[in-house]
Amino acid sequence: MRVTMSEIARLAGVSPATVDRVLNDRAGVRGRTRSIVMEAARQLGYFGLTETQKGKAVRIVFFLPEGPNSFMRGLRTQLLEEAQARPEVSVQVEEVVNPGPDAYVAALRAVEGKCDAIGIVAPDHPMLREELTQLSRKGIRIATLVSDISAISKVGYVGIDNRAAGRLAGLLLGRFLNHGKRHKIAVFIGSLAYRGHEEREMGFRSLLAEDFPELEIVHFGEVGDDRSKAYQQTRQLLERADIDGIYSIGAGNQGIVQALKETRKSRDVVFIGHDLTDTTRTALLDRTMDAVIDQNPRIEAREILRMLSAAVRGEMEPEYPPRLQVIFRENIPMR
Repeated sequence: MRVTMSEIARLAGVSPATVDRVLNDRAGVRGRTRSIVMEAARQLGYFGLTETQKGKAVRIVFFLPEGPNSFMRGLRTQLLEEAQARPEVSVQVEEVVNPGPDAYVAALRAVEGKCDAIGIVAPDHPMLREELTQLSRKGIRIATLVSDISAISKVGYVGIDNRAAGRLAGLLLGRFLNHGKRHKIAVFIGSLAYRGHEEREMGFRSLLAEDFPELEIVHFGEVGDDRSKAYQQTRQLLERADIDGIYSIGAGNQGIVQALKETRKSRDVVFIGHDLTDTTRTALLDRTMDAVIDQNPRIEAREILRMLSAAVRGEMEPEYPPRLQVIFRENIPMR
């Protein structure tokens, strides 16, 4: 059956008249609205089924930042393992070296015409937003993973609510420390270029301001998810100041753990971080860390593959926000 303009209008959230203007290339429609209508028309099969929609394997390329980040290495493994169980998809994982906007743009341009969909963990930057929008207009389905990117035409975002995760970290830290007494807090962030890290910081600060004003952030360090930088900053801080709590927003936890152990302050400082890795698992067991806020990379890999493959085949799948899970020494899940 022929797809009607009314069906496209319902999916795009616009009027049939707007759909008519877009499909007949008439003036008077904003660029973003035009992109939304064209995406809805493609998804519904208005232009006919592509070869991929007829049954060929969906070609998906994932872009992850290259580096020592243990969570990203685990996510890469989960994406490849999940793909092996899905014959309807063909997955390639590209690790972006020196992962700034220029490197991401170059990597995206290198796969144009060679994939049907893209999943990406990347900084939220104007150059990258423009490149992703252009790829979307050419029919490539886009989904963000772990850290969202604003104002782009995408299928959806798969990842935790990072602002809620930051608020949860603030609640944990505040409850672990004694009430009614001023405490000095250090915050380490991977990179403010990542929207997810920025949102965690916002959530953390807002919770402290609301519920624990006696907790004072005396150090804020951007470490680029580099364990060496995290170690150096933590070691210097612990040697010159009395710190009661540490919140690690991104990676680099191995360096913080090393500094706490070397200064023999593991039991004196409340340490909250993110993502269950080999490093954070060991740190929980030996009580260097007090709690880890985890997102499940296996579920995230499953959901983004489901979302992208469905979109390429002209189907709609809702966004899936994985649940936040707090892991302590006593409830560490089995491997």
